[in-house]
Amino acid sequence: MNSAPQPSIPALAEETGDQEQRFAAAFRLIEEAIAAQAFPGAALAVAFQGRLLACRTFGRFTYGATSPEPTRETLWDLASLTKPIATASMAMLLYERGRLALEEPVANYLPEFAPEDDPQLAWRQQVTAAMLLAHSSGLPAHRKLYLQATGKSSVRVAARAVALEAEPGSRTVYSDLGFIILGEVLERIADEPLDKFCRREVFSPLKLNMTYYPQPSLWNAIPPTADATEYRHRRVQGEVNDDNAAAMGGVAAHAGLFADPLSVVRFAECLLSGGAPLFQQETVELFTRRQTSPADTPRTLGWDTPSTPSQSGTLFSPRSFGHLGYTGTSLWCDPERHLSVTLLTNRTWPNADSQGIQQLRPALHDAILGRL
Repeated sequence: MNSAPQPSIPALAEETGDQEQRFAAAFRLIEEAIAAQAFPGAALAVAFQGRLLACRTFGRFTYGATSPEPTRETLWDLASLTKPIATASMAMLLYERGRLALEEPVANYLPEFAPEDDPQLAWRQQVTAAMLLAHSSGLPAHRKLYLQATGKSSVRVAARAVALEAEPGSRTVYSDLGFIILGEVLERIADEPLDKFCRREVFSPLKLNMTYYPQPSLWNAIPPTADATEYRHRRVQGEVNDDNAAAMGGVAAHAGLFADPLSVVRFAECLLSGGAPLFQQETVELFTRRQTSPADTPRTLGWDTPSTPSQSGTLFSPRSFGHLGYTGTSLWCDPERHLSVTLLTNRTWPNADSQGIQQLRPALHDAILGRL
């Protein structure tokens, strides 16, 4: 029996007592954004050098005066934060275990991606797992697969049929389609669904309140993200906002994860503390390091990095990594400062017309970093 001590979960000492004074300017920016209807509700958490300096909620679930107010325990639709937190984590663990080779052609894991009669066979055979993680596969950004397919298998067949728009490795285009295919690759390697793998290997060890497809009994306690969609003609609350993920049953590699703010913080703290107890430090550094190809790409293996201009603002270090989510979520981590900033909102309520969060995020991050 192995009696070696197991790495512990990174601890966070709560020091939020002076958050109202220290982060007054940042809090005011969020309140002003709510007043301008950039989003109805939000949660903000700031962790710095092992201390939780801020954890605050704002607004309401909707713009109604009697709508519920979010709490620390409120689950938010993380949207594309699913990519780095769930999918990239699964890729990291399979890589560490020698089951995923980053430079291996995807077709070696998933032959259906490159059928012999495909006119793009030569290109498809060049696509690697690393290219899917770094959005350089040549696949386009998005297709409304839900209009032609229902069910995980059918959506994946439709995703595999989408033509590449560029030679693999020649350019960076942020692609949900690439992650849908990546999710199938990872599940094929693990012989296990993404949600089951992540629950056992990522969420449970870190004691995270994260889940795919919350139980219907919890839906009313989750901020809604849409009044209706062209695919689901109803209020979207407690169900994933992304229609392709919804068509897949709510569990997808590109979207579908729900979490409270402190769980996102704890996941970030794991990465910033060297990966324990989940990952080796070398793996964290590999997956969060900006790629060198294609030229000028801001992407890592699952994450984004600060660019000019950046939603992270102007003060995060060049080694920082982060990600955004369509519903108005974001996580930015700075390993030089040992800092993470989590912002969760439902900016897509009642629709996605407001772009006010794009002005808020850089100003918010600068206001926070200016007070550390």
